[in-house]
Formats: sequence, C-alpha cells, structure tokens
Amino acid sequence: MSLYHEKQKLPLLRDEGEGEGAFDYSQRVHIHGGDETEGEEFTGTPPFSWKKLWLFTGPGLLMSIAFLDPGNLEGGLQSGAIAGYSLLWLLFWATGIGLLVQLLSARLGVATGRHLAEACRSEYPKWARLLLWVMAEFALIGADIQEVIGSAIAIKILSRGHLPLWAGVFISAFDCFIFLFLENYGVRKLEALFAFLISVMALSFAWMFVQTKPSGVQLLLGIVVPKISSKTVKQAVAVVGCSIMPHNVFLHSALVQSRDIDTSKIGKVREAIKYYTIESSAALAISFVINVCVTTVFAKSFYGTEVAKNIGLVNAGNALQEKYGGGLFPILYIWAIGVLAAGQSSTITGTYAGQFIMGGFLHMRLKKWQRAMITRTCAIIPTLIVALAFDRSEDSLDILNEWLNILQSIQIPFALIPLLCLVSNKEVMGVFAIGPVLKAISWLVGTLVIVINGYLLVNFFSKEVSGPAIISFVVVFTTAYVAFVVYLILRGKPYLNWCRK
Repeated sequence: MSLYHEKQKLPLLRDEGEGEGAFDYSQRVHIHGGDETEGEEFTGTPPFSWKKLWLFTGPGLLMSIAFLDPGNLEGGLQSGAIAGYSLLWLLFWATGIGLLVQLLSARLGVATGRHLAEACRSEYPKWARLLLWVMAEFALIGADIQEVIGSAIAIKILSRGHLPLWAGVFISAFDCFIFLFLENYGVRKLEALFAFLISVMALSFAWMFVQTKPSGVQLLLGIVVPKISSKTVKQAVAVVGCSIMPHNVFLHSALVQSRDIDTSKIGKVREAIKYYTIESSAALAISFVINVCVTTVFAKSFYGTEVAKNIGLVNAGNALQEKYGGGLFPILYIWAIGVLAAGQSSTITGTYAGQFIMGGFLHMRLKKWQRAMITRTCAIIPTLIVALAFDRSEDSLDILNEWLNILQSIQIPFALIPLLCLVSNKEVMGVFAIGPVLKAISWLVGTLVIVINGYLLVNFFSKEVSGPAIISFVVVFTTAYVAFVVYLILRGKPYLNWCRK
C-alpha cells in the first residue's frame, strides 16, 4: 500500500493480478471533470453537479428491479386483498430497510473496488466461501424460478391461453440473448432498457390505479398509521421479507463499479457514494410508488371478499377482469403487460447477478457470455421442470411460490451478515467504514430482518413438517444453519470493530 493510502487510511483495494473486477475498463462509464482537485491531497467532496448525477444514474435502476419482481407483486396484491390498506406503512419502512442494505452494498463496491462475492472470497476460508457460494446460487435459482414463471404467466394471458407455461419459460429464456446483445454496446444501453421496462410497469399499474379509484384518504392513513392484526401477520412478514433479496445485495456492489472512479482520492470516492445514494433513493422511491399502486388496487377490489383468500399471481388478472369487465383496454391485459415487464427485467438482472456471484466466489476466468449461459441454464432447467409439473394447477403454483419465499428467507443471513461485517471493518473499508451510529442501526435492522424471517421459517415448518424422519432432518439442518450463522458473525468480529477508532 502507498504512503498516501496509509496516511489517509484508504481501503485495501484490489490486488494486482485479480483482474479488472466486475467491469473491464473499456466497459465503464467515465466520469469527466467539471471540477479541479488539487492533487492526491484533495479529500473534500466536489460540488454537486446534475451532469455527474446523470452519469452515475443507472445502477440504482437495475438494483430496484428486485423490489418489483413477480414475487414482490404477488406479495403486494395478497397484502392488499387480505389486509386492505393497513400494511402500507410496513411497505414504506421495508423499502427503507432495503435502501439501507443496498446503500451499504454500494459503499462496499465503491470504496474497495471489489463486489461482495469477491470480498467474501478474500475474507473467508475456502470451505466457508464455497458454502456461501452454494447458498447464493440457491437463492438466485429460487428467485429466477419466480421471475421466469411470472413472465410465463403473463405470456399465457397475453396469448389468451394458447401458449402454456412451459412455452413461456422457453420464450423468457431468450432474455439472456437480449442481455448479451446490449452488453456489447455498453452498460448505458442496458440501463436504458431497464428504464424503459420500469416505465412500462409504472404506466401499467398507474393505469390500473386510476381505473379502480382506490381511496386516497385510506391510502395516506395506511402509510402513516402503523396497524397490524393477528390475521395479517403472515402478509406483514412477507412484506418485510421481500425487502432484501440475497442476490440483489451481491448485484449492487458490482453494478456501482461500472463507473470509472479515481479511488486514490478520498473526495472522489465520497462523491461517488453521494451520487449513488441519491440515485438509489430515487429508484426505490419509484419502486415504492409502483408497489403502492399494486397493493391499493387489490385492497380496493378484493379486501373483505371471498376472492381474497385464494388470490395469487396466476388468477389475479382474471379476478380483476371479472370485477371490472372489458373495455377499450381490458384490465386483464394491462395487468399482464406490467407483470411481463417485471418478470423480464428481473430475469435479466438475475443473469447479471449470477455472473458476478460465480466469478467472484470461484474466481473463474470465463468469458462473460459463457458465464451468462451457464447461469441462465442453471436457472431455466429447474424452472422448465416446475412449469411442466404445475402448468394446470394454480393451487400447486401458489404452494411452490410459498416454498420459494421460504428459500429466500433461509438465504438472507448469508448475504446480509458478510456485508455488515465487511462495511464495519476498518481494515477492509479504511475511512469509509461505517461509524458507530450507522453501525448500530445497520446491525439492529439486520437482526430485525433475520428474526422476522426466522419467525416465518418456524411458522411454516411447524405446519408443514411431520413424521420423525423429516423432523430429525429439520433439527439437524437447523443446528448446522444456526452454527454457520454464528460463525459468520464471530468471524466478522463486529464487537471488536465497534471499539476500533
């Protein structure tokens, strides 16, 4: 490390020989000046610039897709149908929790020049990082099944039932080629595609909002006044559980490296963190508004009805159509367009995340198209099996979706705990390690999310698990699971890091 890095306590950056990280130099967006910094000693943050904010805008859009994927849409519509407007306040705070975690992920990527998977490879012994990789892959495959099935459901609706789910899965698989095509023309083209898809979602669900005319007063009260009942605990847990997607934590720390930042200057790193904070906050604000539209549409349409008990992503469009009828633009197809945009955008980001997870943990020297094809194949094959098995059974798809949500809940600690340990560690982050107040808030939030998801797991398995053999397996698995979580916490030495100045 240079004398300047030692003096300023800059983070330990990428070692030579590790490669160029998530993005090659030629792929990065170059942040041009507009301000003059006085050599290496400059540590202040350059003044705000709208032009620079525009150059930094993009990674937050891709990150926000995880808050709008079909799994989140299903959670939102079920929350509205069963709990009405009463859980909107929880959606607001859950989005805030998600924002905090994603900003910490971005901070790690900007300050160290490594994304989370790479940092885990450096910080943990081989057995632990391989186990973390396996957990991340399971989380990614589970999320991708939900996303591809969501796209396939939308395609089935738009084709008026002529294309079954398995055909929709095949069509969705080709989004990988869209991703590879656009990536050749630069990351900004890919970001423009996501801006378009988010716009399609926003227009579709806003149109539904206007058509169904939810109560504005109840909407505002739902956001401001905390309220929860014993009948809506399951939906409340689902809302919080959707705030953190394990693969998205890995993804965001890599996406921020798409900008060429001079990490030898503290001021430049601080500037990047500032702009990423602004654009990520704006992106998640948009995702929050879209999720509010979905929740309130189904709260207005089905809260307190018999339909609410059995509504899900598969039959939601038909339920809306039966209630509101056809018209010039039938609400069934508007709903399907929104779901398709959500599904396609989230599957592409899943492919992107898979590249970084595989390359980071395994340090594989494969070409990006090879890693993309491997990632896509690993996700599509189980999804195709699911589509063939459950094509004619809506109830079975809902049960599968519940199991996939459980899978995501199981994986959350294996992305969240390493992230919190790393951003708290001054040896890794240098002056960009989070301070005592933010550290306390982050660990409190992390603990809260893990406990809430733990409640979901206990509640689910207490109802679903029976028989001595299965119970014994669950006990052994739970013991090993808890032991690994404790190991990750102790390995990160959060208590020692707390005391370091």
